[in-house]
Amino acid sequence: MTESRHVPVMLQRCLDLLAPALERPGAVVVDCTLGLGGHSEALLARFPEARLIGLDRDKEALRLSGERLAPYGDRATLVHAVYDELPEVLDRLGIPSVQGVLFDLGVSSMQLDEADRGFAYAQDAPLDMRMDQTSGISAAEVLNTYPAGELVRILRAYGEEKQAKRIVSAVVREREKEPFTNSARLVELIRDALPQAAKRTGGNPAKRTFQALRIEVNGELSVLERAVPAAVKALAVGGRIAVLSYQSLEDRLVKQVFAAGAATTAPPGLPVVPERYQPRLKLLTRGAELPTEEEIAENRRAAPARLRGVERIREDAE
Repeated sequence: MTESRHVPVMLQRCLDLLAPALERPGAVVVDCTLGLGGHSEALLARFPEARLIGLDRDKEALRLSGERLAPYGDRATLVHAVYDELPEVLDRLGIPSVQGVLFDLGVSSMQLDEADRGFAYAQDAPLDMRMDQTSGISAAEVLNTYPAGELVRILRAYGEEKQAKRIVSAVVREREKEPFTNSARLVELIRDALPQAAKRTGGNPAKRTFQALRIEVNGELSVLERAVPAAVKALAVGGRIAVLSYQSLEDRLVKQVFAAGAATTAPPGLPVVPERYQPRLKLLTRGAELPTEEEIAENRRAAPARLRGVERIREDAE
């Protein structure tokens, strides 16, 4: 069941990007977003000497990927953790540095496909959206309890929703009559709140609001803000990171961390740049790489993907 619905995005390119770092004996690779284990399975198959650490905050994903990766025995260590906990996980496992890190951001296929998780706006479901259903607040709680101004900020910042004020005033009006519990009511409200012109562009009009709520519920951007620098820090010299992101906010954040690491930190005007100011990272992709048309035809969820990669070329300055 998991096989048929889970097609790993830009799989071949991710493997090729990480290959020079993972072909060495004893290499350790961290899949920070294990999901259903598609990328991880391919990493273990392609690099028979490598050890894999797989992280996921979703216990159901860990259970399913555990079954999938069982043939690889103790080469795969799966951990219930959010990916900004990477330093603590490595510390606990006694691993000082790693050769590869993969992030496949956004919502996993399983979370989108399990109707009762409430991630998809195309089917009616409880408004949950928590990636880890054992902790945190649900999307319904956000909608029903946040002040109007805070909801507007979230929709604008995380959903890049131009009609945030219209949507939020409709939400506030409706939640006073009856709290929100299910996605269909929210989708209908958004359709009714938007002017005709806004409904004609960019797919389902609820898409941006659902994205914003999901990011808020799971703290995705603040987690990513901590996780990418932590991954760079954990990387041995010669190690590589590949990041797949699916919306501009994530991609921008990754781009900024990578660009800062690939830049010199020397004060302007030095005739020779001392070692401690030299870049720590080398960019492996020119801008963000996009999936091919063939891949999008095979897996429509690949369409918005953006891939960036870096290699660690120097230790941190003391």
